Amino acid sequence: MTARERGGVDAAAVAAALARGDCGEVAGDAGRRAQYSADASNYRQVPLAVVFPRHRRHVLNTLAVCRRLGVPVTSRGAGTSTSGQAVGPGVILDFSRCFNRLLALDPGARTATVEPGIVLDDLQRAASGHGLLFGADPSTHSRCTLGGMIGNNACGSHSLAWGRTADNVLELDVVTYRGTVVRLGEMTRREIDEAIAVGDDRGRLIASLHRLAQDNLAALRTKLGRFPRQVSGYALEHLLPERRFNLARALVGSEGTLAVVLSATVRLISPPPARALVVLGFQDAGAAADAVPALLEHRPLALEGLDQALTDIVTRPETRATIDTLPAARAWLFAELGGTADELPLRATELAETARQSTGFTGSEVVTDPDRARRLWRIREDGAGLATRTPDGAEAWPGWEDAAVPPGRLGPYLRQFTQLLQRYDLRGAVYGHFGEGCLHVRIDFDFTTGRGTAVFRAFVTDAAKLIAAHGGSLSGEHGDGQARSELLPLMYGPEVIALFEEFKNVWDPDNGLNPGMIVRPLPLDGNLRVSPHRTPLPLTSVRKGFAFHADDGDFAKATRRCVGVGKCRTAAPGGDVMCPSYRVTLDEKDSTRGRARLLYEMTQGEVITDGWRSTEVRDVLDLCLSCKGCSVDCPVGVDMATYKSEFLHHHYKGRVRPASHYTMGWLPLLSRLAARMPRLVNSLTGSRLAPAVKRLGGIDGRREIPRFADETFLSWFRRRTPRGDGGRGPVMLWVDSFNNHLTPEVLRAGVAVLENAGFRVRVPDGTQCCGLTWVTTGQLGVARRVARRTLTALTPAIEAGLPVVGLEPSCTATLRTDLPELLDGDGDDLDQVRARARALADATVTLAELLVQRAPDWQPPRVDAHSISQTHCHQHATSGFGADSALLHRMGVDNTTLASGCCGLAGNFGFERGHYDLSVAAGEQVLLPAVRSAAPDTHILADGFSCRTQIAQRTDRTGTHLAQLIARALPATDTDKEPTRD
Repeated sequence: MTARERGGVDAAAVAAALARGDCGEVAGDAGRRAQYSADASNYRQVPLAVVFPRHRRHVLNTLAVCRRLGVPVTSRGAGTSTSGQAVGPGVILDFSRCFNRLLALDPGARTATVEPGIVLDDLQRAASGHGLLFGADPSTHSRCTLGGMIGNNACGSHSLAWGRTADNVLELDVVTYRGTVVRLGEMTRREIDEAIAVGDDRGRLIASLHRLAQDNLAALRTKLGRFPRQVSGYALEHLLPERRFNLARALVGSEGTLAVVLSATVRLISPPPARALVVLGFQDAGAAADAVPALLEHRPLALEGLDQALTDIVTRPETRATIDTLPAARAWLFAELGGTADELPLRATELAETARQSTGFTGSEVVTDPDRARRLWRIREDGAGLATRTPDGAEAWPGWEDAAVPPGRLGPYLRQFTQLLQRYDLRGAVYGHFGEGCLHVRIDFDFTTGRGTAVFRAFVTDAAKLIAAHGGSLSGEHGDGQARSELLPLMYGPEVIALFEEFKNVWDPDNGLNPGMIVRPLPLDGNLRVSPHRTPLPLTSVRKGFAFHADDGDFAKATRRCVGVGKCRTAAPGGDVMCPSYRVTLDEKDSTRGRARLLYEMTQGEVITDGWRSTEVRDVLDLCLSCKGCSVDCPVGVDMATYKSEFLHHHYKGRVRPASHYTMGWLPLLSRLAARMPRLVNSLTGSRLAPAVKRLGGIDGRREIPRFADETFLSWFRRRTPRGDGGRGPVMLWVDSFNNHLTPEVLRAGVAVLENAGFRVRVPDGTQCCGLTWVTTGQLGVARRVARRTLTALTPAIEAGLPVVGLEPSCTATLRTDLPELLDGDGDDLDQVRARARALADATVTLAELLVQRAPDWQPPRVDAHSISQTHCHQHATSGFGADSALLHRMGVDNTTLASGCCGLAGNFGFERGHYDLSVAAGEQVLLPAVRSAAPDTHILADGFSCRTQIAQRTDRTGTHLAQLIARALPATDTDKEPTRD
């Protein structure tokens, strides 16, 4: 889409004016505008420009420029809003990137002052050092910002005990669209009179607001603030004298429509010394809802509910395993209690006994182990993402996302709501804050057709009438936005709506801040991100690379898996891998979400107009490490590595590629050539000519080129005599190109271990390859031919039932995931190829999986030592580290699995010119410092060739493959003794 006129000003002119106006970093290019066209809602508005303020003056200057141009402004934090209030047609102010400092923390007063872009978890980490925390804790705590929480009056799981954001805000510094800076908080009548007497802009503002409150005391007392989760509309109840005319709290939940927050002073609390989680099972969600009032008598910190329809969606192995341990039920309540360690067991028992007396109760579990409790809470926290797919894979959307009723009405409301879904033939997984009567649900609306969009409008209108009949609120914490503002008259009636409009006019008479939200609303079925009225760009010019069978072969549908939950914007490592580049740059364009947004916009052809040839998409994908972490860490399974490969496949069709695609992309073939004269090649890459070689190959000059082995593993294997009795039968050892040519000692160690465990080792005929390097560089035509050749070579082993054992995690993952997708739909023998590819994927196992699952009685050698282990990204994404941990435990190894994320090298990525700095920065976040600080006798375990290379090149230590650790401890007769380079 070209720059279009809006209010007489086009995008280029707005960006230019902002750049001249000292507004901070300004972006008006098509790529940035596309990235910020959507949030976590159903809505899409392409902005004119995006501004990243660093200082307060940048915010004030931005407002001044926009006011002069007549351009509206939308404030944005992490962009996780589900109602559409974080997108707008004018200028987006993104506070999360730079305007995100902790300004002060006073442990004595239990307060903190922050800029609006600070992430909640960052505040929590700072406060925890003093034994404090911020009470509101939405499930997006790892990426949501305080400014966004203030905008929506975010609540979270513990609002039952610690209140909403509004209950924890003490003062706000804000600026209006007209540039008036005001400090807001509680005010006595004397303070109000003094402010009015000054007669300045602040005084006139306060005078108007005070007059509004005094003229409408009855409505404010009877219509608003009737129960805690009534957050729809404006919180005018805080203007009441008995609430001390608290303008700060009245502004919370206003969705950026009244003023822009410059800083906030918030209250901190002391959490209880210990907690216990009680998991309660019920026959259905209605029965769980009915139990809530009685359970509230036990004063839980949190009382959360989830339905089996939500847990059925989970595919992540670790989370799936946790779900399988829940009490047998079709719905669950998670009740968390706080107190002293001595009192909690009795309180937990009493709460479980109360639940046992409820109709439909099925069982309970008291959880005191923090690790298990954390795994259970993850199910609930991932709900917003998990619920975007139904168990059969259909898309599900927000739209009726977080309505709330008084808790005593929850059971009847939920049953009638379920009947309403059935009447419209819709489905949705229910979960949420049962203790406060607030339900979350994603529903399988069909936005691709006019009829489906009409059903959406009719359903939410009827749902609004239902919630009003139960005395509830359209929104219980996510705000009204475009999703529900149009429905507010059904809840409040004309008198209160008129008050809302007057309140807005006092603050923002120009309607310059987030127009269309709460008052004078945009239609709830307008600006839809998926719309039948938009004709997608045809993208069928060349043959498709991957099958995308989970998304019906539709690349656009695959990219819109991203619904904006934003988990990829979690910056602190904590066991997940995604998104390594975002953790370094903290830039939306480098997040999985930012890339998915751009790819989806590419399919629509409005902002990104040149399809597969788009340079904007190419550039934003450049820093994607293809780690595949998002494929498992993203709650909706966005697989950016696959999307990137697909894009590169089309983008470079018939074009000259980057040099690295011809060197590292063709590494398996080049390695076979190098194997004929390894010493000559090593001499060249280690000589004075090395810089020229790297430059020609697209390799960063600061990277060392790995040395080729004097003898490949295959040459060694085919001239040796097998050992061991082979009593457990044959296994097929996958000989990957990296270990075969560069570190054959890893494969040799694998042979020793397998033979000691009683397996007879075979290798594929010839020299095979999984095609990984061609996949990651988007050379999918070559990758498909290589994959076909591999499949043919391995078919006899597969038909014989042999496991295929991979030692290089990236290649093992390729056999398991990429190869079936690459060959699905390939050739005339489609069904046969598909079946064989799936069989190969099922037969492929890691060394640890084979030994744990197929040799459970084998006793590995005892290794009484400490180790730290780096889980390869692709292993994290496909098999996890569970089998490795079990095997190390059997060996007696005291292992610590690093919560390090990606090592940063990631195959060809860290070698390519232009990637070195980010590659190193990613490794320096956790892995490399951990390696340097490890004791000399601590083993550094890293199965991935990339991980070991990064460790070797950036520290004075070397990484060890699990096979090597085991093999070195075997009796000498079971190993081939020779020097290794590990």
